[in-house]
Amino acid sequence: MRIRATVAAVSGALALSAFAVPAAHAAPTTLDVTFSNMKVNSGKAITIGATSTVKVQATYTLTHPTTVSVADVDSGPLIYRGTDPKAADSEVISDAPGACTTVSSTTLNCSATITIPANELYNSDAGTWKTGGVAVDNKTGAQKWQGDLGTIPVRRAAKLTADATPEPVRKGATLTVTGKLTRANWEAGTYAGFGGQSVKLQYRKAGTTTYTTVKTITSSSTGALKTTVTASADGYYRYSFAGTSTTSAVSATGDYVDVQ
Repeated sequence: MRIRATVAAVSGALALSAFAVPAAHAAPTTLDVTFSNMKVNSGKAITIGATSTVKVQATYTLTHPTTVSVADVDSGPLIYRGTDPKAADSEVISDAPGACTTVSSTTLNCSATITIPANELYNSDAGTWKTGGVAVDNKTGAQKWQGDLGTIPVRRAAKLTADATPEPVRKGATLTVTGKLTRANWEAGTYAGFGGQSVKLQYRKAGTTTYTTVKTITSSSTGALKTTVTASADGYYRYSFAGTSTTSAVSATGDYVDVQ
């Protein structure tokens, strides 16, 4: 679930429906627990399509003094944008509490799922998020919000096509390779052209497994790609995009050309 700046009755805007927060505690005390070893999606970028709902796994360690019982404590990971996960201007995504296993009298190892629906994101949300954790004592209402446990890239998924013509082609003749680079528009639920991007045209000779870059071109304002090459031997042509800080890398499926 996504929470966008709703700090009100509960410190830290614990509007997380998965966590039971006693309503009587308008100003909860701090729960004496600490999050560490937080890892979301194994540290890999989270790529989200135009209409997809992505579920990523998170693992973390929860420690507490022996004087604190965690029998009634729910804890879970979160990702957020802002200076602090409980700040009024922060955007927070979290989900159901984690499942924890006792390691010692003061340590728990936990895992949880964070669900991120594309239709709850703005395009401007793509970029680097921070990771953190939230814990709630369901009896006392005491809470612990902890941020700055790491970072995780959240990226808009990209798509790329390639079509080489004519097919077949005479050796030494000119091949025209067209294609299009698009990326997820989360707000519209569609894929839109991604213009002004450097894209590599690559070639793989038939019978081999490695693509080599032939040239680099720039996508048009609509994401369109077009260039020409000289046909030399049977093989596959594709476009490849390295990605950006907000958009995933992608390579088109190779288009086979029969050179006669």
